Amino acid sequence: MGDSHRVGIVGLGNISRAYLDTLARVPSVRITAVADLDRSRAEAVASALPEARAATVDELVASPDVDTVLNLTIPAAHADVALAAIAHDRDVYGEKPLAATLDEARAMTAAADASGVRLGCAPDTVLGTGTQTARAAIDGGRIGRPLAATAVMVTPGHERWHPNPDFYYRAGGGPLLDMGPYYVAALIHLLGPVRRVTGMSSRLRDERVITGGERAGERIRVEVATHVSGVLEHDGGALSTLTTSFDGTATTAAPIEVHGELGTLSVPDPNHFDGEVRLAPLDDAGTWHPLAPAAGYVDAARGVGLLDFLRADASRPARAGADVALHSLEVMTALLESAESGERAVLTTTVERPVPVPLVPAADWRR
Repeated sequence: MGDSHRVGIVGLGNISRAYLDTLARVPSVRITAVADLDRSRAEAVASALPEARAATVDELVASPDVDTVLNLTIPAAHADVALAAIAHDRDVYGEKPLAATLDEARAMTAAADASGVRLGCAPDTVLGTGTQTARAAIDGGRIGRPLAATAVMVTPGHERWHPNPDFYYRAGGGPLLDMGPYYVAALIHLLGPVRRVTGMSSRLRDERVITGGERAGERIRVEVATHVSGVLEHDGGALSTLTTSFDGTATTAAPIEVHGELGTLSVPDPNHFDGEVRLAPLDDAGTWHPLAPAAGYVDAARGVGLLDFLRADASRPARAGADVALHSLEVMTALLESAESGERAVLTTTVERPVPVPLVPAADWRR
């Protein structure tokens, strides 16, 4: 990247700590400004960073010492912050999903294209050794032609741990738009883009009760589906069955399994960077063989996708780019629309499978 790349962070909630911890160890990146609706929080974070200052959002996106805006706000604010940054010719990398709605996401990508700036988006967990080792096994023919996959995420809900879980149950939230990006992005890396989807959804209750923190006992309104299931038809012909739920207690299902002509892969939780990949070959049915890490950023942490984004160029596009995020968002919104209409939905976007990540030692990606 040449000289140190200057990053301004907007949104200093729970997830920001993980990014700050990662970027603090990367000498090629400098955090020059931070902004949050809570000014005291911004000032506290800035005081712990040697070159950063607290700023308003408007000040940060217009600042000449910010090259890229890292957008860690809640989903409902993703588009507003990104569009403001793009208007000042700043590159933007944001947390998932790309936006709260598909229309907002399209507006963001159109604005970025028109301004000639770059737009990227989490999740970057799929760039770790877990998903990437599984992809290498598929691409290497270990399971033959992929036929189907299952992806399962079940939890009783974020009000059990998050101090301010309201946005998880409003437009742009719910289990699919919150946790689904990890699973959909992983399925795209493993099996390629999706052409059609069929979905169904339900909502267990209309209220949730916060169980910890200063707001313990407070009831919050639920405005979205809290259990979503669907089938994704990939361009290559494989069918993925996806379930995301805030209405279950636990599950014994593997986070992702991919079934092929010659075997099955068990893929670790795509909300984590690593984890054991296991292969059950057809000629040794019923026996699981662990695969050694063969691809991906080793010991990766949140923020590695931003570094991958900053180091991308014309010869190697960003692996966590807006193209993957836009297609993932359409997959998810189409599932919700299909659940509402009762009809199969045909997607209007597509994407190339991102360039695979070779096995990259931690010392190399942290440089």
